[in-house]
Amino acid sequence: MTTLNLLSAGAALGLVKALQDRFTAETGATLNARFGAVGAMREAFFAGEPCDVILLTEAMIVALGEGGHADAAARAPLGRVRTGVAVRAGHPHPRVDTPEALRAALRAADGLYFPDPEKATAGIHFANVMRQLGVHDTLAPRFKASPNGATAMRELAACASPNPIGCTQVTEIRYTPGVELVGLLPPQFELATLYTAAPAAKAADRALAARFVALLTGADTKALRAQGGFED
Repeated sequence: MTTLNLLSAGAALGLVKALQDRFTAETGATLNARFGAVGAMREAFFAGEPCDVILLTEAMIVALGEGGHADAAARAPLGRVRTGVAVRAGHPHPRVDTPEALRAALRAADGLYFPDPEKATAGIHFANVMRQLGVHDTLAPRFKASPNGATAMRELAACASPNPIGCTQVTEIRYTPGVELVGLLPPQFELATLYTAAPAAKAADRALAARFVALLTGADTKALRAQGGFED
């Protein structure tokens, strides 16, 4: 059986999982997908990990195309994903809609769960937001950073502390059982990341790779993308 290898930003994990069985039923191919922070996935790509389709930020896909590593002409956008704040399911939702409210919510938390502040889009951004709020160094002992947002949200869901809080991209919050979206970051700190998929230049089966990109980004899966947090 043919295998399609995917390297993907963690923001698309839920969407890919939701479409995996359909892809196999329609093509007879299995999907071997690896998810993680965009920086880590880019590193894996250049380290030679098998890749037929790559799904990263639009800027990264364009750069890969310019370097001859991805078929940028065949790229297609999944949509923009905004960054939000999460709590464990069933816990009170603090206000996070202003810088002052977000600062208070973070100070009140006994654990802060978020993705890698050096390689993950949302993690880098959230660390900078905390610096702008003047709480980064004070709260550093409470940081619970994970390799990617999906792992951070699973850790948040499983933790036993009384008042944890998390921050990552909306898709990773919505697709993780046991956590709830409190709200988006305040407008001053908004981060909306455009994610794009493209066949890799060295895809073993370029037609199959293009078909998977079309499935992820096509009109008939738009509602599924929107449900998970992808916006036009």
